[in-house]
Amino acid sequence: ATIASTDMGLLLRDDVFVDFFNTFLNLPVFGQTPIYISGMARWYLWPELPSHLDPSPQALLAWLEKHRLPHFCKSSLCLHLVLCQKLLGFIRSGEAAELLNWQSADQWLLEKCISGSHGMRHFQAFVRGTAGEELTDFWLITERLLGLDESDVSQRDLYFSLVHRLRATHLREGSSVITLCTTIVGSLPKARHIQSISTRREILSKMQEQALFMIQSYWLPKFFMHCKMGMEEEESCQPLLEEYQERLLQASWQEPSSFSEPLPTMHITRSLGFSGPYCSLKAKAEIWALVKEGRDTPELKMASFQVKPERQPGPAGSTEESCLDKDALGSISQQSEHPANTAFGGKGGVTSPGRPTSSAGQVIDLEGFSKEKILSGLPSSASLVQLPSLKKPVKTLSFLSWALSAEACAGRPFRDFLERRNRPMETHLLDLWQDLEEFLPAVLDSSRENSFFLRHLIGEKICKTYLEEDSIEKLPLETRTLTSLWNRLISGEFSPWIFRAQKEICKVLCCLYEEFLADDDRTFLQFMAPGSEVPMPEMPGRATGRKEFLLSRNFLLCQRINHSLKLSQALHGTKSLEGVSSEHWQLLAARNLQNGGSIQAELELLL
Repeated sequence: ATIASTDMGLLLRDDVFVDFFNTFLNLPVFGQTPIYISGMARWYLWPELPSHLDPSPQALLAWLEKHRLPHFCKSSLCLHLVLCQKLLGFIRSGEAAELLNWQSADQWLLEKCISGSHGMRHFQAFVRGTAGEELTDFWLITERLLGLDESDVSQRDLYFSLVHRLRATHLREGSSVITLCTTIVGSLPKARHIQSISTRREILSKMQEQALFMIQSYWLPKFFMHCKMGMEEEESCQPLLEEYQERLLQASWQEPSSFSEPLPTMHITRSLGFSGPYCSLKAKAEIWALVKEGRDTPELKMASFQVKPERQPGPAGSTEESCLDKDALGSISQQSEHPANTAFGGKGGVTSPGRPTSSAGQVIDLEGFSKEKILSGLPSSASLVQLPSLKKPVKTLSFLSWALSAEACAGRPFRDFLERRNRPMETHLLDLWQDLEEFLPAVLDSSRENSFFLRHLIGEKICKTYLEEDSIEKLPLETRTLTSLWNRLISGEFSPWIFRAQKEICKVLCCLYEEFLADDDRTFLQFMAPGSEVPMPEMPGRATGRKEFLLSRNFLLCQRINHSLKLSQALHGTKSLEGVSSEHWQLLAARNLQNGGSIQAELELLL
């Protein structure tokens, strides 16, 4: 609420906010995906506006405040920003210095390590599988829940969904949260049967404070020691450690910069000779031409969780019915515009998602760094391979699932559009797509905290909300698909029909997503270029002029958008968190919050 009511110009003076906001702005569900470089006070738009226009920074801020900030405030990125600010506030406090015997240099280094969306992902990876993960997840869910108004009909379903989720995971007997907060809530049965909303809010608020204090006073110091040890072994971090040692010798701590500095003059980078009509759908198609389809390929989706489907045990340990259903997967491949078996090099077999087959003169030269690390940025291990000739138009359906995978991370802008258009059936379908997407990590990644409880909770919710007899008749999906989903999800088990259902949903939503992008273009131009008309969505033909420049630019744009998606999904929980690796330390060394921050750091490593 505080962020939503703050002037956009003031928000952009906070480098940590800018880092999270840039990550949010570059999610592929949106039409316009700008990035702000705070050190230069400069915006870079994509798609670019026609070169004859002279866009106003104030108009851009007004558009962001009305059409992006409200969705950001509903996103998981915003929750992580709030938690990050709470942790930074503690790090900078005299209480932390006294309690933990931190010197000013220690505070400076820990700030560097945890600031921004990459810093929070690193922290989440560090606490994974520990009580710290449960405390952090509880704090985030409670923060969202306490910000909702259960008397508002539009928020009531989400409110009680979060309450049920807390009861099934963090408020069950034996959880780390209950163990920590027993003095506050008393016995679990009493806490579970509390009916008073005000009492429930008061108890949850106190429990949240206790969880935060434990994160700050126990897990932050452990994370700090982990960072110092890891940085000592990474050559690229040596300059940071040298500055840390210099600061240890300083007598006084230099406070972080405040808002007392004069506001910088903000600029928008002008287009480099672009004169065509503004159309984000066409721009997305050009970017998608660099991403070989693999989003709906079950083998790739499950590879991103490092799980083999045939090893998924049933309730009694049986693997008899856990093998991939040939009918379910076969129909997906046939429906796909770009089959998975050609996505990784060859007309024949599928190669490893992390190692696309090369062919001379066609594959981007990625020597000198790991393909696997770059490709892990894609939503489901899809790979960046051939530079496209753009001989054939790219259809919206081919990249719709890529865009929808960012919908929940982006505060559900497409869903809001469908509700404004009064499309209840399509809204219901989109909700089903997102619930299936949330179910996958819970069922495929058994190492996740509370995965057993979550997969049963989400599976039961999907069955009761969408797959019961009175609901099935309203869904324009194949009866066999819906029945097959019910048979597995009611027991919290994996089903390959999830991918088939998502594909069918995409076919229904495809035209409406094109309308959503056109509407996003229209509102953007109303702010940035009043009087301009938005063209009907057109698809790209053969690329002309400055081909090498456009392809290299599009390649970097594609990387930036996919890094944003990878970060957002990891923090949102729809992508498996990777363990701490050398990449984390390299990103820490490359990260500069005033020069693009987290998503730019990945590009620096790539370049």
